[in-house]
Amino acid sequence: MFSLHTVLTARARIRSRLSPTPMRRSFLLSQATGVSLYLKLENLNPTGSFKVRGALNKLSATLDEARARGIVTASAGNHGLGTAWAATQLGGMRATIFLPETAPQAKIEKFAEFPVTLRFAGASYNDAHHEAVSFEQKTGAQYIGAYADEEIAAGQGTIALEVLDALPMADALLVPIGGGGLISGIAVSAKAINPRIEIIGIQPDASPALADSLRDGVCYEEYPAKPTICDGLAGGIGTLAFDLARAGTIDRVVTVTEEQVHDAVFALWQKEQLVV
Repeated sequence: MFSLHTVLTARARIRSRLSPTPMRRSFLLSQATGVSLYLKLENLNPTGSFKVRGALNKLSATLDEARARGIVTASAGNHGLGTAWAATQLGGMRATIFLPETAPQAKIEKFAEFPVTLRFAGASYNDAHHEAVSFEQKTGAQYIGAYADEEIAAGQGTIALEVLDALPMADALLVPIGGGGLISGIAVSAKAINPRIEIIGIQPDASPALADSLRDGVCYEEYPAKPTICDGLAGGIGTLAFDLARAGTIDRVVTVTEEQVHDAVFALWQKEQLVV
């Protein structure tokens, strides 16, 4: 059963290869928003995102199988990079990564650092996912899910452990939602440590898969997203996040416009010198 214990186990697996990322208070953004606002700098992880946590935990937990069968995954970019990095850290294994043809060039170029095979399929994450599943069935490679996997979510949940170690009385955590692995791991672990903390999920209004799923009572595992700068958040929601939201472990889901996202990116650059 997915629990705080699952996340603590993940931390024990990955801590020797991944140092905690910094967390710092933003004085200027705190003044602008009227709250005491802290930033968890996951962009300082290897490959530039939190995705290395889940991938390293998953591959560490299934290392013999991954080495014997090889691995395959689908990604909008960051999960694929995290998986490639984790596979390299663990001594290497045959890895095939499916990307949508619309994946950002900057992310594609990063794959040159890793001994992986890239394949491109369709215009969306869902297209790449279907091709990766087909590859798994044909070759027997182990599929490494991007979010609907408890070991992936547990790796991402180690973020909450670090946040609450540093700031045990935090009132709320704001978490972006794509497929939902990140917020699932964070919500389960944070609520177990501090039941009063509020978990607020954020989605672009171009792809409000969880918001619409909760409204309609149906988990939209595939979602026809509109164009968005948040390429890593576009597409469907996993059943893990959907179930946690319906159970109240995720307290609220808020949608934001593209203009608000652009404003946030600019504010982080202008006020914090962070390229996010």
